[in-house]
Amino acid sequence: MLENLVKSKDSLTVVTEDTTLSEALMIIEDFNYRALPILDQSGQLFRGVIYKMHLYKHKANNGDMQQPVTSVMRNTTKFININDSFYDLTFALRDLPFISVLDHENHFAGIITHNRYMHLLEDSWCPTTASTVLTIATSGERGSLERVSKIIARYTTVLSLLTLNPDNDLSTARIVATIPAEVNEATIGKISRTLVRKGFAIENIEKVHHE
Repeated sequence: MLENLVKSKDSLTVVTEDTTLSEALMIIEDFNYRALPILDQSGQLFRGVIYKMHLYKHKANNGDMQQPVTSVMRNTTKFININDSFYDLTFALRDLPFISVLDHENHFAGIITHNRYMHLLEDSWCPTTASTVLTIATSGERGSLERVSKIIARYTTVLSLLTLNPDNDLSTARIVATIPAEVNEATIGKISRTLVRKGFAIENIEKVHHE
């Protein structure tokens, strides 16, 4: 799955471990990058990341800008493998602008950006083919997700299902269901009434606006 999210090495601007801080800063400023991957001199192995903020801090402290980028390198152990799961990606990426990705031979394959990750999450809501998003409150009982799915499936296809549990309390868990665009208001009403009759609460019904 991750292969489809990777921006390949060939399409990236990278620096090698012998690049000077001055050279790296020039590249970052010319292209308005926040950070750059650092590779070894062979261009195969990932070494770390150089950030604009650390370059500016080093320069402001009258540091030697002819030092190699490895002198202020960060994120040396922050990378994932191309075979890793979406779960691994989520917790590896977090607040980083990008996460480096290694191939099957542990060579640098490219990066997955935070923006690309967020676009994937947005796409999971099926915004171009959805009409309605139902937020359904549950009691946290075992099998709630299956029951909701089966109820909606009596009337239509379920484009996506998402569970939310912000309080880490099963009794306040929410199920968010995305309904296809061809489903009319009358059918949405039937789905909602059936869910309520089966013990669920409809917290919100939101219409999807297509741009």
